[in-house]
Amino acid sequence: MAVPSSGYINGSDILLSVGGKAIGHCTTHTITFNSETKDRAVKPAADQGYSAGLWKGKGVTGLSISISAEGLRYYGEAENGYAELSALWGAGASIQVKAFQREGDANPYVQGNFVITSLEETSPAQDDATFSISLESDGEPTTYPGKATGNE
Repeated sequence: MAVPSSGYINGSDILLSVGGKAIGHCTTHTITFNSETKDRAVKPAADQGYSAGLWKGKGVTGLSISISAEGLRYYGEAENGYAELSALWGAGASIQVKAFQREGDANPYVQGNFVITSLEETSPAQDDATFSISLESDGEPTTYPGKATGNE
């Protein structure tokens, strides 16, 4: 199947891999690029009015990436499902995470070490059992938007 080069991207074309395997039966995932900031306020010069000091500057003091995903529990899971993810959580170690397109571009747009910060299972009566996972970057990822590739 050819990947279109224009138009809207279907969410099913974007995949998330945790610990070397795609999350199976994933219904959604969200990637958040976080910036920690610091306000910088200065007193206006004596010849300026009070209102000149109302606007604060911002400085970025830290960057991180948070990823969350939701999926369906499945008995015959061949990819990363709840059982595999819970074992990764239980190891308490940093794991490799990638976000990438299903087809057309083998290069991930986010890749690096992440820590599983939460893993939750929901099992309502007479409905699908689901899980949700939250991950946070562990240091600087190897790939993310805006990162210099060294080829510049």
